[in-house]
Amino acid sequence: MAPVLALQSISKRFGAVVVADQVDLALREGEALGIIGPNGAGKTTLFGIAAGTVPADAGRVLLGGNDITRLPAEHRCRLGLARSFQIPQPFSGMTVFENVVVAAAFGCGEREDSVYDRCAELLERCGLAKQANKQAGGLTLLDRKRLELARALATKPRVLLLDEVAGGLTEPECAVLVALIKQVRAGGVSIVWIEHVVHALLAIVDRLLVLHGGKFIANGEPHSVIHDPQVAEIYMGIGADA
Repeated sequence: MAPVLALQSISKRFGAVVVADQVDLALREGEALGIIGPNGAGKTTLFGIAAGTVPADAGRVLLGGNDITRLPAEHRCRLGLARSFQIPQPFSGMTVFENVVVAAAFGCGEREDSVYDRCAELLERCGLAKQANKQAGGLTLLDRKRLELARALATKPRVLLLDEVAGGLTEPECAVLVALIKQVRAGGVSIVWIEHVVHALLAIVDRLLVLHGGKFIANGEPHSVIHDPQVAEIYMGIGADA
């Protein structure tokens, strides 16, 4: 069976800086895959290439075995590829409910009035039901992250790309978000998650990749990858012989 999402021989550079050098990635149906790496390693750029907001210099992007490399971001979304952003940017002058309705209607190509019930259910699942009529600009960071997730889920994704959703949260808030992502995964959504809060990743993912110097330098069972000496030296700044 073809991977639900695949990046094949992806290359990308910005001037002299190489952020992807013949990178391959394959996400299995139902899998949760984590990606870590130093700041500036190119993790978010890979998400942009997958989602269609950043053009690759070379390589292909496949969704369910179909080549989507030349499709714009909105078409990829309607085919089932959704993403969140590291810094949530909701429509601040709109209500929480309106934000999710916009995502559902435009992300799925449906009439606005046909998505109301689904959006209400999503807000309940994401812990935002009591905030439904509140302007999104007045939300706490945790609730903005919940809304970012709800908007992505409103597009009915097969694959969900999560970009540092745990960043900036307290430990209890992080636990709330991890529980929510577990529910999403239990619903059959395949996940790729970039994150610096490693313990959050370890609670969810089946496999961990480490991006450094434009290449994946480690790929495997999460705890084994974390304890790899090369990963410790490059990612955490700990000498391999320490």
